Amino acid sequence: MDVEKSSLCNCVVNFLLEENYLLSAFELLHELLDDGRDDQAIRLKEFFADPIQFPPDQISRFNSLRVADPQSLLEEKEALEEKLAIRDYENRLAQEDILKLKTELQKKSESKQDEPSDAKAKNGSSIQQSGETKFSDLGPLKAEERHDLNCAVKEYLLLAGYRLTAMTFYEEVTDQNLDDWENSSASVPDALRHYYYQYLSSTTEAAEEKLSMQKENESLVKENEKLKHEKQTLLRSRDLVDSQIATLKKSLETLQKDIKEKDNQVQDVKHSLEQRRKEITVYKAEITSLQKQTEAAQSEHVPPGDVEDEESYKEQIQSLQQEIERLHATKSGDTTPVKNVEEITDRKDEVIKLCENDMISSSTNVRDQNTADKHEEFSKSDDRDVAKDLLKDNMQVKTDNGLTPESNTPVQHDSKKGPGTIQILSDALPKIVPYVLINHREELLPLMMCAIERHPDSNTRDSLTHTLFNLIKRPDEQQRRIIMDACVTLARNVGEMRTETELLPQCWEQISHMYEERRLLVAQSCGELAGFVRPEIRDSLILSIVQQLIEDSATVVREAAARNLALLLPLFPNMDKYIKVEEMMFHLVCDPSGAVVDTTIKELVPAVLMWGNKLDHILRVLISHMLSSVECCPPVSGVEDSVESHFHVLGERERWTVDVLLRLLMQLLPIVHQIAIDTCSYESFSESTGTFFSLQLLQKYAEGRLDWPTFEWLHDDCFPSLIQILSLLPQKEDSLRKRISSFLLAVSTRFGEDYLTHIILPLFLVAVGDNADLSCFRSTSQPKIKALRPIIAMDARIATLCVLPVLLAGVLGFPNKHELLTEYLRNLLIQSADKTTQSAIHSADVYNSVRFLCLFEEHHNLVFNILWEMVVSSNMDLKINAAKLLKVIVPYIDAKVASSHVLPALVTLGSEPNLHVLYASIDAFGTVAQNFKNDVIVDKIRVQMDAFLEDGSHEATIAVIRALVVAVPHTTESLKDYIL
Repeated sequence: MDVEKSSLCNCVVNFLLEENYLLSAFELLHELLDDGRDDQAIRLKEFFADPIQFPPDQISRFNSLRVADPQSLLEEKEALEEKLAIRDYENRLAQEDILKLKTELQKKSESKQDEPSDAKAKNGSSIQQSGETKFSDLGPLKAEERHDLNCAVKEYLLLAGYRLTAMTFYEEVTDQNLDDWENSSASVPDALRHYYYQYLSSTTEAAEEKLSMQKENESLVKENEKLKHEKQTLLRSRDLVDSQIATLKKSLETLQKDIKEKDNQVQDVKHSLEQRRKEITVYKAEITSLQKQTEAAQSEHVPPGDVEDEESYKEQIQSLQQEIERLHATKSGDTTPVKNVEEITDRKDEVIKLCENDMISSSTNVRDQNTADKHEEFSKSDDRDVAKDLLKDNMQVKTDNGLTPESNTPVQHDSKKGPGTIQILSDALPKIVPYVLINHREELLPLMMCAIERHPDSNTRDSLTHTLFNLIKRPDEQQRRIIMDACVTLARNVGEMRTETELLPQCWEQISHMYEERRLLVAQSCGELAGFVRPEIRDSLILSIVQQLIEDSATVVREAAARNLALLLPLFPNMDKYIKVEEMMFHLVCDPSGAVVDTTIKELVPAVLMWGNKLDHILRVLISHMLSSVECCPPVSGVEDSVESHFHVLGERERWTVDVLLRLLMQLLPIVHQIAIDTCSYESFSESTGTFFSLQLLQKYAEGRLDWPTFEWLHDDCFPSLIQILSLLPQKEDSLRKRISSFLLAVSTRFGEDYLTHIILPLFLVAVGDNADLSCFRSTSQPKIKALRPIIAMDARIATLCVLPVLLAGVLGFPNKHELLTEYLRNLLIQSADKTTQSAIHSADVYNSVRFLCLFEEHHNLVFNILWEMVVSSNMDLKINAAKLLKVIVPYIDAKVASSHVLPALVTLGSEPNLHVLYASIDAFGTVAQNFKNDVIVDKIRVQMDAFLEDGSHEATIAVIRALVVAVPHTTESLKDYIL
């Protein structure tokens, strides 16, 4: 048995050294020496005594790090006992798993134990020779092989009694879970001994054959995967071909349908041609009948003076009949049916008009009552045809884009028949409209436009215009577009005066209509009708209408008002109403609806800038509005001389106003940047530095005396005003601070890194109370910058609470300043911790700044790198601060970051013997449990809380209870059951 134990121990030693598990090997060395097994520890002694592996100067330096004293040894012993208890618990769990697996592997182990011992002795010599084969000859260890060997070594160390070595080995193997051994052929009780027996009973040839079989199996698996991939490729190709075939079939079906439709259209044209022929025959019969009636009437009463007219009339009738017969003969050839039919219809209309004129002239001389009755019936029927023809001549057919007249000048009509036709149309339209379907009422617009344009009575025109605006009760977008196109066409035809006196009053009446679609129609008309009225009306009446519409309760109406105000501005004759327009613009910018704000920023603001060209005034008013919106809010606390009394509680309306104004400031930044470049009076250094605002240009600006107002506005007015706004915001206003930080990052991106380093950074460093180089500021600007430095302790704390977060995220958070941010943050959290003047309140304020920095995911790694320096530090205060800081930033990270960074740091802090560090870590664990419901995170918290409770101290138990009770309403059911 001693030989067997020695062989197994040598196997373990070889494995630990080859896999570089040095801590486990070192622990095994000490345990072998403690057991008196010096002969088995010879190789380990030689390895750790090797001066190449472990230089003597490094060993001496490590030995001089700490002098062991009884108290420290006692503390280490207690910590080791605590860890040993945890490992025993984990070992028991592993033993239970092993017992479960024993029942399944018992048959295999018995069959292996029944092998004859003489076979083992016979093959012993050959196995010893093969055992000399190097591990590297078999190729690198696979993951499954490494896992099986690690689990077998751990099991051997536990069975052999080397518990410390087993614990060290368990901690050193970090990439595998040694508690979970898969149910495979390698998992057997007392595995390492079985591996040893199997090794002694095997031959080199068998091992090589097995390896070759494994390699062949792997090659076959790869070949199988390759064939599967080719099969999938062929299947995809087949699917593609099938889809193309289906597409071609659909195309063929579509072509067949088109051919059928063309055939149907040919049949329809032939049928229409037959109908036209029949109509021509009917028209010819009517003309003949009318001619006979006229001749009969004139034979009885023909005035002497009308004989010549009658003869000429007969000649015209005969010529027209000949023309109709000629066209009819042409029709029989089936060529161009539609065009010829229209010509015939036009000829027929001319005949009807001639007949009407003749009957009107002859009616003055008729004496016989019967003849008069016949003439009256003829006139009534003919008048209806004249009305139809008149409307055809004056209105264009409606297209997809709306209605437009054929000509910009009204068509002149005969005064004897025009008013009669228009009067009939005007009287009929109000009666017809209610009985037409809503979706088809736009078909009446040509008739309405004709009547409104040509009727002589203003009251009738007003009534028809009112009907036009109220044609549809609640018009949709397309219907509003059709109505507006009709109004624009009407305004173009009737001129400025009638547009002002007839169309605009209808707009004014619709301002307070109950349906928002009607008010939206008014908003659209303001921008489109403005070009057809006098200039003085545009900035008076129409601007007043828009001013009322921007107060409308409907979002779509206010949005349309903003869009049409942008269209209206270029038509204003002068700049007299600029202040009024600017007030309307800021009113719309601060609108509670996001759609209105977006439309205003994208369309109206650029229009106002182009029209007024007063960017400097807009910027001043913008900053003033932001400050007044914050200052008008009540303070957080009424206690004088307290920090809270300097902060203001923002309502939802005020918060929204400041946010949209910051958005507008961001929108104006490219314009400010371009104007600053255009107005620069200094020589540009962009060719040498790659950026316009280079260090040389800034230095030249600081030395010179030339005016550069747009450039100076940023550091003289904008940045100080933003710092003033930040100083009024309480800690919870993260969204506004984030918006300001984004603005500062955008400024740095546009103006360049030199501008950030020499203008923005010094200004904000002074604002938080640090020293900074102000050499790139003019002498006139430096007093303003220095005035930002906090003087009293209250100002310093406000700057730390309010300005420092933006300095970290919006200034030092620039992509090219990460090294400077790391240095500044390390100095803030680590190096300044040794200062005796630093208070707990100051630390909490700094933690708030780091918390805000964690809102930007790109800074997480940087923050956690510094946190790890605090966690592994020997300074207990830094460890406590690390636990507090982890507690603060937990709500602002995701589960992945919490699992990979926060929990390991808290576990490390939880293993500290210092009670203050321990309690701080317990409190942070409670915050993690309160914010995450991930099962993995909850399980880790439960294991750590068990370790805290096993300590047995009353204080630790109370700290665990307090930490977990806070998390009860927010955590999972498993943790709630654990607490109960």
